[in-house]
Amino acid sequence: MNCNNIKFSSHAIQRMFERGIKKQSVVEVIRSGKIIASYPDDEPYPSFLMLGFENDTPIHLAIAQNEKTGDCYVITVYFPKLDIWQAGFKKRRKL
Repeated sequence: MNCNNIKFSSHAIQRMFERGIKKQSVVEVIRSGKIIASYPDDEPYPSFLMLGFENDTPIHLAIAQNEKTGDCYVITVYFPKLDIWQAGFKKRRKL
């Protein structure tokens, strides 16, 4: 995903701290991760769920992008769990 600027919500910063996820890991997911879900109707900006890996550890992040400015807003960051996500961490399991 191409972002002119990356901004972190206070929620994202709190979750990153709680989960031990570094800013550089999040930036790397934004640069080289894959968008696995799109939410074009989200407000105030369309948002996406991204998947990336730090070493072999999967990381999901929710991010929104202002299409006019190209600024990206990290909403939250977490380690997906296999009891919720299918192998590969791209699709939720049906519960």
